[in-house]
Amino acid sequence: MIYDFIVVGAGIIGMSTACKLQQSFPGRSVLVVEKESQPACHQTGRNSGVIHAGVYYTPGSMKAKFCREGNVATKAFCTEHGIKYSECGKLLVATNNVELERMAGLVSRCKENQISIEVLTASQLKASEPNITGLGAILVPSAGIVSYTEITKKMVDLVVQGGGEVRFNSQVVGVKEQLDNITVQTSGGQFEGRFLVVCAGLMADRVVRMLGVIPEFKIIPFRGEYYLLSEKHNNIVKHLVYPIPDPDLPFLGVHLTRMIDGTVTVGPNAVLAFKREGYGKFDFSLRDAFEMLTYPGLLKVLYKNYMVSMVELKNSLYKKGYLELVRKYCPSLTLEDLHDYPAGIRAQAVTRDGLLVNDFLFVSTRRALAVCNAPSPAATSAIPIGNYIVEKIKKLNL
Repeated sequence: MIYDFIVVGAGIIGMSTACKLQQSFPGRSVLVVEKESQPACHQTGRNSGVIHAGVYYTPGSMKAKFCREGNVATKAFCTEHGIKYSECGKLLVATNNVELERMAGLVSRCKENQISIEVLTASQLKASEPNITGLGAILVPSAGIVSYTEITKKMVDLVVQGGGEVRFNSQVVGVKEQLDNITVQTSGGQFEGRFLVVCAGLMADRVVRMLGVIPEFKIIPFRGEYYLLSEKHNNIVKHLVYPIPDPDLPFLGVHLTRMIDGTVTVGPNAVLAFKREGYGKFDFSLRDAFEMLTYPGLLKVLYKNYMVSMVELKNSLYKKGYLELVRKYCPSLTLEDLHDYPAGIRAQAVTRDGLLVNDFLFVSTRRALAVCNAPSPAATSAIPIGNYIVEKIKKLNL
């Protein structure tokens, strides 16, 4: 059988794309291949579950557009399919004068990105969140929390109900593109298709190489480590609570997240991982480590961010340093309140010049389109990303 569309990856972006392909091309065959035994095993199922509003992103960027659209689309999908979510809102808390200045910049960015917010004084913040301390805050009412694993599993069900196939335990090991079709070799068999969509996350650059394209980037894995608060703190906050981020850094800082199951987590930090899917502190892959440490782009990133990297590594190894990051705005927490919680890995595209790719990145060939960089807010943005990919495919008149 020759499938009309083959999608690599059963994370939320791959499954969103598969759903949209079925909707846009009724009667066409869709196959999803996934190397794991179930969907959402990596970035999708190991993030903080936040439905972002788009506060931070450059106006006019794909991030800003997709996030704003995805915030609405994600909630609509949940409502349609009976998936629980909470529009609890997000507070970005300034704890010193430098952060107050940065907060003013975020207020302006929210206006540019057409995001409804409220600016709170210190007393208004304290009234809203008695356990949080700060000089002021931005309240983003449209932010929320959900299980992206549950959304992804529902998308798998929809694809199968629509006549599509989802094959697990099928790791892609080779791709051969011809004039009229494309062959995908996996550990679960060989498949022929007319068009391939690659949503391979941490393995994106390797699958791009299989297409015969030399990527102008490399995926560098950064592990984000979380802690779970003691059960007695399940009601410590009513909102998601974030620090005001440093605009010179690509990560948002350690935050308090109300999870959809009622628990509260603290995190994440951002430390270089020496294995692409290495969720433990000491996980190591010789291949992954060698590729990273011989890549000029990463060496330049480490050189430019040496002190920040050392601080992140210290806080990873010593819980007390990690605790101080959250005690800036939630001083009542103690070391005994922090319990182990599963880590996540962020797939960050880095150029040879040492630039962290900050927006979504796609690479195309005649018979394939690959999602090569999908950083946060990728889960929030998954439905618009799927729409974007399908609109690109429509223009090919396959």
